[in-house]
Order: sequence, then C-alpha cells, then structure tokens
Amino acid sequence: MASRLQIEGDASVLLRVTHSNLKSFAADIRFSLQMSVEAVKDKLWKKCGTSVNSMRLELYDDCKNKLCDLSDDSRPLGFYSPLDGFRIHIIDLDPSSVTSGGWLEDTSLVEKYSISEDEYNKRSGTFRKFKEQMASQNPSEFRNKMADDYMEDLCSNIKVGDRCEVDPGEKRGVVKYVGRAEALGPGFWIGVQYDEPLGKHDGIVKGTRYFQCPPLCGAMVRPDKVKVGDYPERDPFEEDEI
Repeated sequence: MASRLQIEGDASVLLRVTHSNLKSFAADIRFSLQMSVEAVKDKLWKKCGTSVNSMRLELYDDCKNKLCDLSDDSRPLGFYSPLDGFRIHIIDLDPSSVTSGGWLEDTSLVEKYSISEDEYNKRSGTFRKFKEQMASQNPSEFRNKMADDYMEDLCSNIKVGDRCEVDPGEKRGVVKYVGRAEALGPGFWIGVQYDEPLGKHDGIVKGTRYFQCPPLCGAMVRPDKVKVGDYPERDPFEEDEI
C-alpha cells in the first residue's frame, strides 16, 4: 500500500469549506493533494478574507465527524487523506479580523450615507440629471434603448447554474440569476457568484435579494458582459505546474 505521502501528480479532491465567523459562507472547492497546508490557507484567504497567519483548519468527514486539525503548514494536504465530500472548517483566530462582528453579512451594522430627495435634486452631474438630459434631447430613442426587454435576446443561452466568465477582467463564476432587476434599471440582468471575492454584495441589491452567495462574491451585470461555457475555477498555483 502506498504511503500517505505518495500522491499522484494530478490527484485532487473536492471539499466543502465553511467558516467560523461567516455563517452564510459555504463553497465547494477543488484542491490538489500536493498543495501544502499553507498553500491551502492562502487559497482560502483569497475567498474568505481570513489571513493565513490567523487561520486554523479542521477536517471533517461526510458524516460531520471531526477527523483532525491540519496543523502542519509544511505537509501536503494529501497527508491527511481527505476524500471528495469531506469538509474543511476555517477557524478565524484574529478577534479584530474583517470577518468578525458579523458586519460582512449583516449590512444593518454598516453606517450608511443618506441624502434627502431635495438635496439630491439640487446636485449637478448626477446620473439622474444625465438621464433627464438624454430623455429631453431624444425621448423616443432613450425609451427604446432602455425598454423592459433590453438585452432579453442575449439571455436565451444563459441559465442559472452555468459556469461563466465576466468582462472586464475575465472574472469566473457561476450564473445565479437571470431576469429583470428594477432597482438597477430596465431590461435584463445576470446575477453572478464569482469564485473569488471580487464582487460587491451577497446577492442583495438595493434591499432586494436576487440570489444567495458568500459576501463580496456577488455581482449583477448586463448579459453582454457574460460568456457561458467551460470555465472551470482557476487554480492560482496552476501556472507553477510543469
């Protein structure tokens, strides 16, 4: 029988990831068994915000039994013999971490800037003023450009669950919503959960929930910015492979 350290070069495992501070955070992530525990932590830091030095990892089987702590940063992940469907639980040890206090998930804890309608209407250079100017110059053309079915035709091949790539930036993720979003404007929108925290929200836009995703992984974009197809999650270490 091969030892635990004799790992096939292309061997990988799909693990569920949860977080001690982020109750809504849960993701299925594929890891190479050759990755060191430190490399696993670095990959997770980019997804949840907990720093590598403040992260303790626990490994659970698919029956919710804790198997061990991934305590040696220098060992490969394969040393701990994880299987598809097992779970890594992130413990954030930093009391001042960005993930603590619940503010990443509870937007009611964030102080919000507000302005009265009268004050906003007095301002120049706002988007509202721009729309009013466009509408006054060419009312019919402006209405046609922003019709309720704006870009609906581009949604015909986009469905919830599709893997996708979003421009600009070639950000990858999964389609979570297809449809109208009145809070953002007329026409059709695509809700995307990015693989990494490159978004702006968790699926709630201007008080309306359009889909569920981890904090800072959500985005609402126009269909012309989205390409669906075989866009697997990027491995930040794949460029180092020979």
